[in-house]
This record gives sequence, structure tokens and C-alpha cells, in this order.
Amino acid sequence: MPDPTTKGTFQTDIPADAVEEAVRSVERIEGEKQAASPAPPAEVAAEPSAEEPGSSEGENLAAQLELSQKLARETLERLKETHDRYIRAVADLENYKKRAQKERDEVVRYGNEKLLKDLFPVLDGLDRALSAAAPDDPLVQGVQLVRAGLEQVLARHGVTSFSALGQPFDPSLHEALLQVPSSEHEPGTVVVEHARGFLLNDRLARPAMVGVAKAPEPAPESEPRGDGEREEGGQG
Repeated sequence: MPDPTTKGTFQTDIPADAVEEAVRSVERIEGEKQAASPAPPAEVAAEPSAEEPGSSEGENLAAQLELSQKLARETLERLKETHDRYIRAVADLENYKKRAQKERDEVVRYGNEKLLKDLFPVLDGLDRALSAAAPDDPLVQGVQLVRAGLEQVLARHGVTSFSALGQPFDPSLHEALLQVPSSEHEPGTVVVEHARGFLLNDRLARPAMVGVAKAPEPAPESEPRGDGEREEGGQG
């Protein structure tokens, strides 16, 4: 009889071999089910195409090259413009230096021209005084010394005088005041000099005031008188 203390329980004696056999059977059935069911497709990682990255990189390089060439052309144009401006500036500066140097030379050589011209009439007056004075006048020697000293002062400032007597008339050096009939000189020859000419550093400061020879006018022919006029003259 069963033990009254184990009421509600079920007890059976199963051999261990049977239990192991049952477990193996279950495992075999599960393995067959897994083998019969199709395996899920393996997920393949999408690899990037080898062509697309290469094409994109080539386009980037081409774009960068074009941009570099554009920047290089723009830089070259700016350099060319800057060089041209520099060349023009250097040329303008050289021209300015030449003009400034020429103006300085002009000031040095001809800056006192007005003052020197004011002294020319003084020399003219001394020349007229000497030509009008008697040779034995005791003042002649003093006037000559004053005139020589004044001429030396003018020479130190680049002034030289010249005479036009006996020379052909030159309108670039002489100023004709009158014409003098003369049979002894060729027409156009300077025969009278009222004032000498002056040069300032090889530039004409004042022309010589001269008279120029011209051919004398022919003498008027005498008209012969008639017989009646001679008779009247004889009667008178």
C-alpha cells in the first residue's frame, strides 16, 4: 500500500537508459528540423564601387587644376599691370628729373639775364662817350678803364660782346635800323653799328643795332635844252 504521508504525489520507477534514449531522440528531431528549414540569406555588406570614387576624385582634381590655372592667369594679369605701372612711373620720374635738371641749369645760366641786360645800355653810353671824346682828353683813359672793368664783370657771368661791322647782315644776330646807300660795299653788308650785340652763354641776349648797305640810286639824267632856250639864254 502506499505511504499515507505521500498523498497527492506520483511515483514511478523509469529506467535511466530510457530517459537518455528519449533525450537523444528529441535532440535528433530538433536537428532534422533545423536542417530541413532553409538558411536565411547571408547579409553581404555592400562594397563601394571602385569606379564611382575614382571618377569623383578625377573630377575634383580637374576642378582644382582649372581653379589654379584661373588664379594663375589673374595673378599674372595683376603682375603685368603692376609692372606696366611701375615702368610708367619710372619713366615719368626720369622725365621729371631731366626737366628739373634742365630748369636748374637754365636758372644757373640765365637766371640773371634781366639784370645783365640792364647793364648793356651803360656799356653803350661809355662807347658813345669814348667815340665822341677828343683823343687828348684826359678823361678818356679813365672811361676806358671803367668800361673794361664792367666788361670783365659781365664776362664772369657768361656775357660776351660781338661786333657786326663789315659782316653780311644776319637777321638772327643783327637788327637793321636803316639802310645806307653805298657804292663801296656789297648790298646787305653791315656798314654802320649803333650798338654792339651781346651773347649770354652762347644765347643771343641782344642783337647788334646796325645799318645795312644798299645799292645807290642812279643819278637822274639831265634833260637837253632846245635851240629856242639857248637863244633866249644868249639874249639875256
